[in-house]
Amino acid sequence: MTAPRLLLGLLLAAIMVFAAPAADAGGKRPVLVELFTSQGCSSCPPADALLARLADRRDVLALTLPVTYWDMLGWKDTLASEGNTRRQKAYAAAMGRGGVYTPQVIVDGVTDVVGSREQAIEAAIVSRGGDQASVPVDLHISHAELQIKVGAGDGVPNPNATIWLFHILGRAQVAIGSGENGGHTLGYRNIVRDLKAVGMWKGQAVSLDLPRAEMTNAPYDAIAVVVQQNGYGRVLGAAEISRSSYATAW
Repeated sequence: MTAPRLLLGLLLAAIMVFAAPAADAGGKRPVLVELFTSQGCSSCPPADALLARLADRRDVLALTLPVTYWDMLGWKDTLASEGNTRRQKAYAAAMGRGGVYTPQVIVDGVTDVVGSREQAIEAAIVSRGGDQASVPVDLHISHAELQIKVGAGDGVPNPNATIWLFHILGRAQVAIGSGENGGHTLGYRNIVRDLKAVGMWKGQAVSLDLPRAEMTNAPYDAIAVVVQQNGYGRVLGAAEISRSSYATAW
């Protein structure tokens, strides 16, 4: 390869590593859909299947968050984390709910829906799609670090938001050995393996550089960043970057 072609190839590779927010044809950011579920919950498989269908849509950022509190029923969820459980309980507190349950879907941080009620979830997605704040979020990943750039949000009311980082495993199949779903093999999409608050957004542009060495040790093949008012409120911005979009960085 000649020097000019090599330089062009490197330039194109550098451009490809930037991930704009996943969006539909209208250029809007995706609506965040979070499913709180458990392998020990007999009413969860239909919700898991619905989330899997939503995961194929470009207008939705669909995440599965397995929780831990049904482990007492005789099967320890192999994908659950205390971080997911804490997030669901924080939503319950923010929304004034008396407790938590599965399957539960939270749409864009503001709407609580039973996770198997497809029509209600679709209505919530449509509603949020027509009433979006859109703070730009761009991601850049390399072997050494993840760069997060959150743009300014002129005119956004209450510009006080948490920047959340999610590490996501795209697919998993789990053979359930006991409990309410014992004997079944269940499939999951976009499983949150780790989540953490990595910064704050106050209405002005923010840039964060996160060393890859300090990230989760759990297996993952995608990263999502969500900008969310007051930690557990209205979603203002969202973006995702996957292994398939820039495989050599993993």
